Amino acid sequence: MTLVADAQTDFRPADGPRWNSTKMQWGHAWRSLQKLLADKEDTRQVFEIMRALNGQSTARGYQKLLETPEGGRLAYRREEFAAKLMDDAWLDSLLEGSVGAAYRHFIRSEDLSAEGLADVSREGGEGIDEQHPYAWFGRRTRDVHDIWHILSGYHRDALGEACLVAFSYAQTKGLGWALIAFGAASRSRGTGYPAIKAIWQGYKRGKAATWLLGQDYERLMAEPLDAARLRLGITPATIYDSIPAEVRNGVLPQA
Repeated sequence: MTLVADAQTDFRPADGPRWNSTKMQWGHAWRSLQKLLADKEDTRQVFEIMRALNGQSTARGYQKLLETPEGGRLAYRREEFAAKLMDDAWLDSLLEGSVGAAYRHFIRSEDLSAEGLADVSREGGEGIDEQHPYAWFGRRTRDVHDIWHILSGYHRDALGEACLVAFSYAQTKGLGWALIAFGAASRSRGTGYPAIKAIWQGYKRGKAATWLLGQDYERLMAEPLDAARLRLGITPATIYDSIPAEVRNGVLPQA
């Protein structure tokens, strides 16, 4: 039996709300930014901003992945990296001094988990688990966030997060990251510390580094941390490191 479609047949799925929408929602993003600046632990607002502004960069990022040497294989397999990061046996198998060992120490000392971050991303957001290449790439970007903390050397204090979002904007060109970095920089003026310079250096470090979303993260996690940073072109965070750890939250005061 042969199926023949006439010219009027449309096999595309009906339109519906998608996490990877390319529509810009600046008003919603701005309101979420104000909530985030008032409480840096309100991680949900980060994802609200990403949903509002990052759809186009997610689509472009997926296409860029396909152009990398490993990208076609990674996209074809479309594995969910969060599941790998929740595998304690695998994490425990990674040697001391590796990227993965540093990540393991980071999440356990901070009481974090990849699944916890994924759960926050699902709050108020339809389509995050959608079976679509762009949605998968968005999840991949989400799941490597804490690994970027390790690679960049930025901690989870307010200034470290601000520097990392500037780094992430340079890497992804997602306007949501740019908005958060701008908001953080605007809050840090007149504090007596070079916070704005640290955030700007975060952007420059991200721009100079290899495109991290094209990496095979299972291999990267087993690589010695110093060697990985050198290979990826990730330079030291000299300005951030010059600010005392005990005041890095204070340079971005609460509202």
